[in-house]
Amino acid sequence: MNAKEINEQVLDRNKNGLVMMILWILLYLASIFVIILGAAFAPILVVLGILWLLVGWIPFLGLKVIGPQEALVLTLFGNYVGTLKDAGFYWVNPFCVGVNPAAKTHLGQSGDVEAKAKPFVIAAQGGTQVEVGEGSKKLSLKIMTLNNAKQKVNDVLGNPVEIGVAVMWRVVDTAKAVFTVDNYKEYLSLQSDAAVRNIVKLYPYDMAQDIDTTGDGQADDGSLRGSTETVAKRIRDEIQSKVITAGIEIIDARITYLAYAPEIAASMLQRQQASALIDARKMIVDGAVGMVEMALEKLKGDGVVDLDEERKAAMVSNLLVVLCGNKDAQPVVNSGSLY
Repeated sequence: MNAKEINEQVLDRNKNGLVMMILWILLYLASIFVIILGAAFAPILVVLGILWLLVGWIPFLGLKVIGPQEALVLTLFGNYVGTLKDAGFYWVNPFCVGVNPAAKTHLGQSGDVEAKAKPFVIAAQGGTQVEVGEGSKKLSLKIMTLNNAKQKVNDVLGNPVEIGVAVMWRVVDTAKAVFTVDNYKEYLSLQSDAAVRNIVKLYPYDMAQDIDTTGDGQADDGSLRGSTETVAKRIRDEIQSKVITAGIEIIDARITYLAYAPEIAASMLQRQQASALIDARKMIVDGAVGMVEMALEKLKGDGVVDLDEERKAAMVSNLLVVLCGNKDAQPVVNSGSLY
């Protein structure tokens, strides 16, 4: 059967585990009574009782307990038979086997179903830990968090940027998650890394001129630092388009860390400081010119003093020095004539 043709089938008529457990226990007790009875009256009953004691434990293998927000994908001799998805006590064919290729893979900060025996970590890459040990075959249906390691990516201007993204996700189709990809957790982690690189390279870290970040052919003011929500949404959509075939739904994606790479951080900080200083000086000059104009108009309108062009220039120069200087002005008292 082609993996792409497998659709999830929920087994909701097998929630009879308690009844079946009681039945098999009673049959075990009955076999002991049959052995005792057969020893006294019919030896064939002894044989039948002993045979049941030898094989009577097999039906107990079909008892399955499913907790809230858990699922168990079952196969019988290699064929998919269905998924136990609702919380409860089930009895299924004792030869059915639970399948979960990602049972030994735990994602960073995820709410994976814990194994009874704590496994040992043998390898770790990004936010994915591959572990050995008896992993649970159950799939978690909870909303989980993938917090991959920070990546170094070049933005649209070629500047190296370090970025970290947290992805909230959950399994919505257990059959696709188990049978479509080899390991749905590693697949999600890899697609998340690729999506971050694909989206980040479209944006500058800070606002830049003549940069088209939306693909509409028009320059815009999008940036990683100023358009965080937009960037995160595009990353989420990019991941979702890749993992939908694996039965995974991406709930949200958030940028958790964003900074220039260490090798250029100091230079970019100086650039930002210089840009801020220029903007501040420009504001100061604009304000000073307005104040000088207002002072000259006030003096002329009130008839306080009549200045020629040369004296006006000197006054403008002095006022600009006082208003634009970064130190307090030192007054000079003139005891002689103005001229």
